[in-house]
Amino acid sequence: MTTSTAERLEWQAPTTASFPEVEPEPQDLASCLAGPNGQELVVEMAHDLRSPLTAVLFLAESLQNAESGPITEAQRRQLGLIYSAALGLCATASDVLELARGGDRLSERGPAPFSAVEILTSVRTMILPLAEEKRLDVQLVHPVPERRIGHARALGRVLLNLATNAVKFTDAGFVEIAARPLGATRLEFSVRDSGEGIAAAEMRTLYAPFRKASTGPRFYFSSSGLGLAICRKLVRAMGSELRVETRPHWGTRFSFELELPPATAAT
Repeated sequence: MTTSTAERLEWQAPTTASFPEVEPEPQDLASCLAGPNGQELVVEMAHDLRSPLTAVLFLAESLQNAESGPITEAQRRQLGLIYSAALGLCATASDVLELARGGDRLSERGPAPFSAVEILTSVRTMILPLAEEKRLDVQLVHPVPERRIGHARALGRVLLNLATNAVKFTDAGFVEIAARPLGATRLEFSVRDSGEGIAAAEMRTLYAPFRKASTGPRFYFSSSGLGLAICRKLVRAMGSELRVETRPHWGTRFSFELELPPATAAT
């Protein structure tokens, strides 16, 4: 007598009555995102993007620093562009994660001493490869005294997003990253570019992560709006407001003021 494969392997014949009803699969990505687990799906996608991009950043930086041997000037520039591209994508993935969580949480438990010069210099270093490729001058204005007490991570995140956008939308001239004292304990931070400025029609949706297309009901992803939405939320979490000045052929200047007492030697 012939036995079935299931019987030879001692598999139990399934009974349909014991299986729960299978949910229908979504037809497309839009249906998945619109479902009850849409937010979790976005977070997982952003995590999956950020992990390999972080590895690309590490490898590009290591090669730029000649840790694996000498490189030519052309290779250094090419690695800089790879670094800038990966940094932009990684920042976008991080912005998606931040927005999914509300976007207004400060990662530090409380204010702590930090170096304003180190933050501004770090931001300049990260955007410099793309700025050099576009022949843009990246200028820094440092505060005195430069050591302060505040939320360094949030501040650095805001300045990096603003500076990245400035380089992206400026074709000639300069980008300025500045921290100017307004008194003994207050600083104004700003990022200014010499680009074409922001059109009046775009100001209404400047901070929108998704913008409606000019024709039809469709929406498109706005990388600049995503970063600006995070910037505004983080600036508000630090107790201030993000301001923008823009004029045609003058450029754009984003700024905000923070109460940052000087750090004493004891701190």
